[in-house]
Amino acid sequence: MELTQYSAYELSTMVGKGDIYPVDIAAAYLKRIAALDKNIHAFVHCDPEAVLKKAEKIKTGRLRGVPIAIKDNFCVKGQPTTCGSKILKDFRPPYNATVIEKLEQEGAIILGKVNMDEFAFGSSCETSAYGPTHNPWDITRAPGGSSGGSAAAVAARFAPWALGSDTGGSIRQPASLCGVVGLKPTYGRVSRYGLIAFASSLDQIGPLTLDVRDAALLSSVISGYDPKDSTSVNIPVPDYLQLLGENVKGLKIGIPKEYFITGIEDGVKNAVMQAIEVFRKLGAQIEEINLPHTEYAVATYYIVAPSEASSNLARFDGVQYGLRVTKGEKVSDSGLIDMYMKTRGEGFGQEALRRIILGTYSLSSGYYDAYYLKALKVRTKIGEDFKKAFARVDCIMTPTSPTGAFKLGERTDDPLAMYLSDIFTISANLAGIPALSIPCGFTPENLPVGLQILGKPFDEQTLFNAAHAYQQSTNWHRRKPAMAQK
Repeated sequence: MELTQYSAYELSTMVGKGDIYPVDIAAAYLKRIAALDKNIHAFVHCDPEAVLKKAEKIKTGRLRGVPIAIKDNFCVKGQPTTCGSKILKDFRPPYNATVIEKLEQEGAIILGKVNMDEFAFGSSCETSAYGPTHNPWDITRAPGGSSGGSAAAVAARFAPWALGSDTGGSIRQPASLCGVVGLKPTYGRVSRYGLIAFASSLDQIGPLTLDVRDAALLSSVISGYDPKDSTSVNIPVPDYLQLLGENVKGLKIGIPKEYFITGIEDGVKNAVMQAIEVFRKLGAQIEEINLPHTEYAVATYYIVAPSEASSNLARFDGVQYGLRVTKGEKVSDSGLIDMYMKTRGEGFGQEALRRIILGTYSLSSGYYDAYYLKALKVRTKIGEDFKKAFARVDCIMTPTSPTGAFKLGERTDDPLAMYLSDIFTISANLAGIPALSIPCGFTPENLPVGLQILGKPFDEQTLFNAAHAYQQSTNWHRRKPAMAQK
């Protein structure tokens, strides 16, 4: 079997036994990317020579030379880091994000940077300045977003696993649409230092992998307290992989009626209900619960997230790094505002401009109390809904996405339809709780469906255990798109 067909855990085990070498793994993935990525466009930067040199030097570490793809909003020292935007053209950070440092300390090889919606603003990976990424299951369809490049790279077997960021579903939704595993950890569990911010109170870093075992291993490596991140929480991190269990007998699972609504595709609903029935047969206890403020989640998110984005993106002005648009070599004081306007006008794409305007409006004088402050109050209510639910159940199960992968271009002219792609994932970010998406079936069009499992704060282990038990009883995660079988 080709090396690119193994899971990351299997590859690390083989390296540990001396059966293969890191350079062999790297070469296999580089060959595959060179041959097939022209059809998917997952990678935006890959330096084969540097990757192979790194692979030759790997000796130890829990990840033992296993390559990993990195979303293009993580700072990797000396590598292009553009967030899929023209405004960060040619930016190469002088430092690594904390998660990159942890990966390299454990022997991982950075395979390259993968595509994303510009500044993580999107649900289809179509707003990137590099052009769209295609879904490996059907290249006429979107892979989801904003971590579309990460999900597509894993599904196409261009990388055994990848890192993404999740602000409102940007790991889980593409994981669902591409048929892979995606975790958004608890807010504060993984350091955000070196992640270029979208919405600082919502962003979280997590893995996209082929199976739950890989997600548990990678999460153990990247999680933990970091004094460089003021939102990082100093709580011990379990060894998720070693504690991985298969017995869910007696597990109390909540099914919120608010997540099974008009607009969800029949194929998605049927696959999710069948997955829940698997848990029932495994001995779990299933009960219906209420999350009454769910209907306000999208409206709340699209006030809070753009407001924080407008603040975070104010730093991109053409002064210190990235794109600068001027008429001449020097900018006078009188021309400074003109330079700001031209740089931002040409540097930001339409979706980025839309969200900056939305956020600035929500924070402006006279509207702050009416919009932003009210949204914060509703966000608190959403968090309280989950607290009440978790007093009764151990975890909650829902669809990850209301639909399978949609056609490229289908929603680009309808921002509201695009925003509703994340209707089932947004609440977890607002509440700061962990959430995991795993493959659970297919639509009649042979498109992957994701089951979302939500848990109590810092209880990722319950999610891993439940998901692992499901994968031990089913084979959905082993299904591959046709191109991944080559």
